[in-house]
Formats: sequence, C-alpha cells, structure tokens
Amino acid sequence: MNTIPPAHLECWMRNYYFNTNIDIGSSSVESFSLADIRQLTDLTQKELDSVVFNDSSSYGSFDLRKEIAFRWGNENPEQVMVTHGSSEAIYLIMSTLLNANDEVVVLDPCYQQLYSIAESIGCKLKPWRLRPEYNFVPNIEEVKSLITPNTRMVVVNFPHNPTGASLTLEEQQELINAVAEVGAYLVWDAAFAELVYKDSPLPNPNLWYKNSISLGTLSKAYGLPGLRFGWCIASSNILERFVYRRDYITLHLSPLVELIAQRVIHKVDSFLNIRLHQAHTNLKILSEWIYRHKEFVDWAYPQGGVCGFLRLHTISNSEAFCRYLANVYGVLLVPGNCFNYDNYVRLGFGSSTPQLIEGLNRLSKALVNYQAKPL
Repeated sequence: MNTIPPAHLECWMRNYYFNTNIDIGSSSVESFSLADIRQLTDLTQKELDSVVFNDSSSYGSFDLRKEIAFRWGNENPEQVMVTHGSSEAIYLIMSTLLNANDEVVVLDPCYQQLYSIAESIGCKLKPWRLRPEYNFVPNIEEVKSLITPNTRMVVVNFPHNPTGASLTLEEQQELINAVAEVGAYLVWDAAFAELVYKDSPLPNPNLWYKNSISLGTLSKAYGLPGLRFGWCIASSNILERFVYRRDYITLHLSPLVELIAQRVIHKVDSFLNIRLHQAHTNLKILSEWIYRHKEFVDWAYPQGGVCGFLRLHTISNSEAFCRYLANVYGVLLVPGNCFNYDNYVRLGFGSSTPQLIEGLNRLSKALVNYQAKPL
C-alpha cells in the first residue's frame, strides 16, 4: 500500500485554527453566513424546508452543473462534475490518472495536496520553481524546458497559493501549447481565478485543450469554505473515470449542499464583488504595514488571491515564531515550512478589515518581542 506524508498545512490548521482568536493565516476571504446567503440569493425558508435527503447524482444535479458550465466552462454540463471541495477533485485526478514512475511537473512552492498524492503513488516530480530572487514571477521558458515527451501531467495553481503570483494571458496560452504538444494532462487549479486585482481572470484551459482539468471551489474567493463545495471541468470520458473511483469513497454530495451551491453560483457576482472590494481595502492596509516593517519582512506584491508569502529577515525558524505568535498573542499565521520555505510565512488578508488590523498590530509586537524573548 502506498504511504502518504502528513498534510503539513492541514495539520497546522487543525492545531491552531480553532485555538486562536485572530486569523491572518487562512487563504480565503471572510466567510458568509446562511443568513447572508439567503439575503443575496433570495433563498427562502420554504425552499430549504422542501429539501428531501435523497441520494444525489454521481456527477451532481444537471441544473447545478449547467450553472457551473455557463459561468466557468464551455457551456457543456456534461463536462462538469461537482465534488466535496476541490480537495476531492485533486485526489480523484491524481489517483485515477497517474501511475508509478509517471513524470509530473508541478509548481514549487505549492499547496501540498497538488504534489504529495502524486509523490505517494511513486511519480517522478519535476519542480517548476517560482524563485524568490525574481519575486516568485513564473518563468514560462523554464516550465517549457521541463515538459518532455515523458511528461504525464503538469499541475499549476494561478493565482498562486501562497505567493499570489500569476501568468499573463499570453503565458497561459504558451503553457497550454507546450502541454498539448506532448499530450500530457494539464491540471489547472483555479481556486482564486476571479479574485484578481489588475488583469482580467484567466480563462479555463478546457476551452482550448481537451486534456485539461480545471478545478474550482466556493471556499477561497466566494467565502463559503464550510459548504465544502467544489467542481472539476474536463472531458466527459475523463470524468467518467473519476466517477468509478468516487463510487468507493464519497458517492455524491448532499442535496442541501447542491441547492445552496446552485443558488450561490447563479448570483455569484454578488458574493465576489463584496469580498473583492474588501480584499482591495485589506491589500492596501497590508502593503502599508509591510512598508513600515521592512526591517522585519518583505514580500512580492500579489496579483491575485488573498494571501502573501512574507520573508522574515531576522527569524530563520518560522514554525517556532508562528507557535509563539499563536500561544502568546492568539494569532493564526502559517509557517513557511508548510510550503518547504523555513524563513517565510503565509499571511492571509481576506478576513474582516478590523480583524486584519488587529492581527497586524499583534504581529508587530510579536516581531519585536520575539527577538528579545523567544519561547
């Protein structure tokens, strides 16, 4: 049986997410309540009461898949499958399409689930490094040099978690062309796709390339992580293979989750616009804070998402510092070793503005006091 290492980020969040009172570590926007959902979508109590808890379709209800296809896909619901968050989609992709010794090109740093599953299968990983000396800007020529006729899969996440880096539209097309030339799968994690600050969101590669698999979630940009709702967009023959594996694990989603998700997606701009406006405000606050604390930290300004990857100038062990920050100041921050970077931290700025300001104030004190009295 294949062994898989612990998911370091999830272990960290399990230990500290519920044991701190200020969150500046998460990578999603502020969460909405059920009351918010009902107000923004006109979902009524009568509609909620009418839900019968029958089994749902393996792919998700047709009307729900149609909403997703028209918003993010090529308007074909047969190429959409709904999942328990994007994490289930990632597992289905890796465990279904990869075999031992397959060559997989993946971003570095990266969300661990996007490479550890492949690694546990016995795949050969080839890192596409986003280099700190170049502000983590992706070098499209470098990834093109990594892709060979032996490449089975290329896995990317743009806008990127944890740095907020992204591609231009032209670079995205170059990447698609390079993957298509060797016939590999392109896994496009689009968790933050619509949460961008300057350029327009990058389109779904499935519009051009049949072997692409695009992932989405209502967790990151739309403020509904607890709904555990995601999707993948791919050719119908690929999705059929996923369903066979899903028959052994989750089977399908809850009809209540599907109802809420369908109504949210139908009005998704209402959710996105609220949180995008908040993210702009918070990004300005964080940018000014970093400038005032440049003796302690620096970063690459994010192009999308609601997290930044901060380099600590005076602290080499970010995990020890983040434990100190959590235990002494009650603040959640994610250590860089969750992404294999010891002297970095992931700072999330998607929370409410007052919470961000309070978290940064406590972080300021911790940076000063940790030098004098580390735990």
